[in-house]
Amino acid sequence: MLKPERGTICLALATGLALPVLAHADFIADSQGSLELRNFYQNRDYRQAGAAKSQVGNWSQAFMFRTQSGFTEGPIGFGLDSLGLLGVKLDSGRGRSGDGTLPYGPQSGKPVDNFSHMGVTGKVRFSETRLDVGILTPTLPVVFRDDMRLMPQTFDGALVESREIPKLTLTAGQLWRSRTRESSGSDRMYLAGRSADFDSGAFNIFGASYDVGHGLTASVFRGELSDVYRQDFYGLVHKLPLGPNIKLLTDLRFFDSDNAGSTKAGNIDNRNFNVMSTLNVGAHKFGLAYQRMYGADAFPTLNGYTPPYTANLVTIGTFTNAEEISWQVRYDYDFVALGLPGLSFMTRYLRGDEIQTSNGRGHEWERDTDLAYVIQSGSLQGLGLRWRNAIYRTSYASDMDENRVILSYTLKIW
Repeated sequence: MLKPERGTICLALATGLALPVLAHADFIADSQGSLELRNFYQNRDYRQAGAAKSQVGNWSQAFMFRTQSGFTEGPIGFGLDSLGLLGVKLDSGRGRSGDGTLPYGPQSGKPVDNFSHMGVTGKVRFSETRLDVGILTPTLPVVFRDDMRLMPQTFDGALVESREIPKLTLTAGQLWRSRTRESSGSDRMYLAGRSADFDSGAFNIFGASYDVGHGLTASVFRGELSDVYRQDFYGLVHKLPLGPNIKLLTDLRFFDSDNAGSTKAGNIDNRNFNVMSTLNVGAHKFGLAYQRMYGADAFPTLNGYTPPYTANLVTIGTFTNAEEISWQVRYDYDFVALGLPGLSFMTRYLRGDEIQTSNGRGHEWERDTDLAYVIQSGSLQGLGLRWRNAIYRTSYASDMDENRVILSYTLKIW
């Protein structure tokens, strides 16, 4: 739940937004409603000797109902969006639970049969500036929501985005609570990997992105968890056409993370440099990435499985341990070139070394393969099927082989 005072504000805003619906055609005419269905199967096989469990996994179904209103007429427009999430367990028995997809019952200690959450987002638009207050799913460098399993991670907060100046996007906001991908409830914000007792009242966000021109975009962001840590981000993205059906995309990112305020969760010392270049030649993509961690600590992230916004974030590993040096090679192929539109293939290999552990230097590697197909026409147009295989090995933690099968379809209701 939201903090009471903020929840009251959001409820008042939502109520006020709902009153003029019948009087403003744009509010209704521009509205949209959809139901996303996601069938998710996961099986993880632990390969190291002496593992507490040989396998974990589940088969589950998600229903994600979204509505987006238009804005009321006038110089200041008001609107209201909603998000309803329902997860249903289909199978997670025979000692295979514990894969981070389904929540546990507080008394039984077993995965629950279903879990759900619903939230609303009030929105206000003035000129080229928009304010959203309520349930949020941000995709920003300093807070990037997790949507890699059954249902997405969500936050409660406020976010404003302004494009009043041509080519410049300004972003500011504050998050109050985090809700994991496997939870109906929410928690105050705290640093992942540290005690939840060291929580914070808010995570503050400020940022700017500028289209420099000639295919270059520059971004600067700051995220600060009050009295815990602050994180500065600097990014450059460059798109370079090299010829017919040939282009090079380079994405360079640097993070500087340090203490903030009273440092109630202890010292934070981390810098992260990562870059990925992708050469697109017709139906082929060739990618190469490099990432290096500096400082005594791992890359800091928020609670709720919030993933790092880094080049080497993949299916299992993040490659963001203290002092880790990692690299990635990747290949993608679009089968449209062979007359099979909708079919795609991806494979990648990552290796990380020089990891600072309690027993000296460690290493890890991961190999991923994706095969996906999306129906292109007919009554089931948009129905997608993805098989994802990941093999992960490490010198300091658990070895695992993992398979995921994801069936997804979005039904447009209006």
